[in-house]
Amino acid sequence: MKRFLMGAALALCSALPAMATDLAEMTDAERAAFGAEVRAYLLENPEVLAEAIAVLEERQAIAEAEAQQLAVAENTDALFNSAFDHVGGNPDGDVVLVEFVDYRCTYCRRAHPEVGELVEADGNIRIIRKEFPILGEQSLLASRFALATNIALGGAAYELVSDGLMNMRADVTEMSLARLAVDLDLDSRAIFAAMDDPLVQATIDYNRALAQRLGITGTPSFVFGDQLVQGYVPLANMRDIVAILRDTSP
Repeated sequence: MKRFLMGAALALCSALPAMATDLAEMTDAERAAFGAEVRAYLLENPEVLAEAIAVLEERQAIAEAEAQQLAVAENTDALFNSAFDHVGGNPDGDVVLVEFVDYRCTYCRRAHPEVGELVEADGNIRIIRKEFPILGEQSLLASRFALATNIALGGAAYELVSDGLMNMRADVTEMSLARLAVDLDLDSRAIFAAMDDPLVQATIDYNRALAQRLGITGTPSFVFGDQLVQGYVPLANMRDIVAILRDTSP
């Protein structure tokens, strides 16, 4: 806010020829008079402040987008070629979608069926899921169970468990996870044994470090090609992003 006021103040300098234009050279009396003029101007023309805020917000948005694109470019291998993560959809798809998820996240649950519909209906999207538990111990337990499933039983079982965890409304406990495995006709003993595999925690730690480098603080977060998008994205918007990526790809 102080920057906005300073910008407006400097714009008034030309209208105040009797005063010094360098604030550092003003006397106390001149600064007081100058401040009074600025205040009067802004009270009479409040739209100036609104315009300044809009310009600053636009510049900040552009700078943030550029910084995010740079961060994505600097972490390409970790995002798209990590051996830690499950790859679904079309492995040879012309668009790559990375999703950071937490199974206890309300908006992740809302996005989950829409992401599934996007990938299935399109048929040419490669999707990489990054386990990113940030909402407490139940989130961590759910992610460890999903990753252990991938290690013990493979990708198809992981997808079943991931879907089940997204739809689970009960508390995440060892008992509820065992029940989920039974409902999905999966070997719960093999999954629980794999939860002690060092690769499980290594994957979570790796994804947390990657998220920090990208400035990701919440879920869901998506990377579409070179575009980082944080927060829930409706299906129609995801389709628009994919179409733009295809139109602009070399």
